[in-house]
Amino acid sequence: MDHRHLIHTSLAEIPPSAIFTFFTSVALVLIIFKWIVRSDDRERPVNFSIPIPEQCNLSWNGEILHEPSIKAPGSSAIRCYCPANGRLLGFVNPATPDGIDRAIAKAKAAQVQWAKTTFKQRRRVLRTLLKYILDHQDSLATVACLDSGKTKIDASLGEILVTVEKLKWTIEHGEKALRPERRPTNFLMTYKYNEVRWEPLGLVAACVSWKYFSPLPFADEQFVDLVASYPFHNFISPLISTLFTGSALVLKASENTAWSTQHFAHLVKAALKACGHSPDLIQPIVCWPPTANHLTSHLAISHITFIGSRPIAHHVASSAAKTLTPLCLELGGKDPAVILDDARNLDKLVSILMRGTFQSAGQNCIGIERTICLPSIYPRLIALLQSRIRALRVGSSLDEVEGVDVGAMITNNRFSHLESLIKEAVMQGARCLVGGNRYTHPKYSQGHYFSPTLLVDVTHTMRIAQEEVFAPICVVMRASSLSNAIDLVNSTPYALGASVFGTSSQDLEAIASSIHAGMVSINDFGVYYAVSLPFGGVKGSGYGRFGGEEGLRSLCNIKAVCRDRWPGLLSTNIPATLDYPVKSAEKGWLLCKGVIELGYAEGWKRVGGLWKILING
Repeated sequence: MDHRHLIHTSLAEIPPSAIFTFFTSVALVLIIFKWIVRSDDRERPVNFSIPIPEQCNLSWNGEILHEPSIKAPGSSAIRCYCPANGRLLGFVNPATPDGIDRAIAKAKAAQVQWAKTTFKQRRRVLRTLLKYILDHQDSLATVACLDSGKTKIDASLGEILVTVEKLKWTIEHGEKALRPERRPTNFLMTYKYNEVRWEPLGLVAACVSWKYFSPLPFADEQFVDLVASYPFHNFISPLISTLFTGSALVLKASENTAWSTQHFAHLVKAALKACGHSPDLIQPIVCWPPTANHLTSHLAISHITFIGSRPIAHHVASSAAKTLTPLCLELGGKDPAVILDDARNLDKLVSILMRGTFQSAGQNCIGIERTICLPSIYPRLIALLQSRIRALRVGSSLDEVEGVDVGAMITNNRFSHLESLIKEAVMQGARCLVGGNRYTHPKYSQGHYFSPTLLVDVTHTMRIAQEEVFAPICVVMRASSLSNAIDLVNSTPYALGASVFGTSSQDLEAIASSIHAGMVSINDFGVYYAVSLPFGGVKGSGYGRFGGEEGLRSLCNIKAVCRDRWPGLLSTNIPATLDYPVKSAEKGWLLCKGVIELGYAEGWKRVGGLWKILING
């Protein structure tokens, strides 16, 4: 009997589903075995806990301030309150120049040992942070909402999601980005091995507060802090890159988010300590504007990341220039969304526009500030936007679980200016179809609310089409053609991000290629930030990048290293003709010519170069 025939017959009788189940089970066992047995304990996250602020409890009922402001009468302390309802959160003492010096000294001392850590050790810290964030999304979002007035959905998308994305990307791809990179050599230097290394800068700083500049002559009190309307993400994001590159961080947060900054700093310090590292690697600083100059001009700082306004950036750059400290500047934008006539599924498109415009009450550096439509789609889009914006519900998601779409703004100091921009645009021919003014909430009268606004027929000459409004205002402009749309897109001093929607690949590519911006989303909004691409702009939106490979490397000392490929066998040897003191300048000159011709000429001229070397060497 043929045993092979029997085996073949038996296999043929086995159902395909059983075969699939068998191989799937084997694969699953191998995966589990690798995860349990072969995983590196040195990278596993460490569990730790920190106290959750009592203000996060549903039963908390803090004092409602009569006139909410971060400046308390008769005190130099920063008064922290919730912009959604005006409830007092507490007080934070601002840093002094001496306090900044002490913080810098601590961070600098801690960085010496941190620079010696391996990528595995650094990944463990990031994994520990990632696990804590995933396990404590509710409390972290609540802390961010209390200090910024946003909704919990806004906090989830703008604080949690983008933070865990950056953590995950850095954990998975950071080492590859910072691994020494081999570079090509040339004929003359064939015996050399060339590489570029990315090494720690030491101590870096991040100033992550948004500021609006009044048109009055410069004075500290005329700069109104618009915040970091993303207090958690803006705190953790620079920290991720800094720690992974082996440096320490001094982070100046906005005065308006001083309360949450204390909690987020406690979180990071606890994670570092749990992993066996010094909590001094992160030094949070909150201070009044006049004191910030002491940080930005400090000799110990090797790099500064600044997120703020253009006028403030001039002062930061001037201050940093005293010590020649390099900068990465992210200065906001007037980001456009271009809607081509062949755009499909307008309901879906409008949903994206709504999220891009009203996320975090419009306080988003890459928020959609201008919707530019081609002629045919213009009236249809306005009709859809009008009904959707009119239906938006404003309020405090901290006090009402349901029924709130748009939260509070961080401050009411700019409400008069926003109303003035809208009124001026209407006088110049624009139409305000929804909103247009501040909103006094019937339940939260001390909250900082601005009505979701729809302003159409806006032209590029109007101030509201040129200034960053940083508010829940949807500005719609009409373009007569594709080329006119491109002109409108590029008509502002800003060039941060942009979106373009349509069907024709040729038109989409033409717009994307012609837009002056650092980032473009095609048929979407802001997705470049959800995949850790380099983040930053050009023109008046700043320079430099954070995020992705480019962001990591920008926080490093880029060191070029050239060494012998075969040590001991072949190395540089100065010919006697060129050795000091030079015996014959003429022969030396001919030898140099020969070396250059041998290395860089083409054809027979290289042979001539070799001959010069032989007879003059």
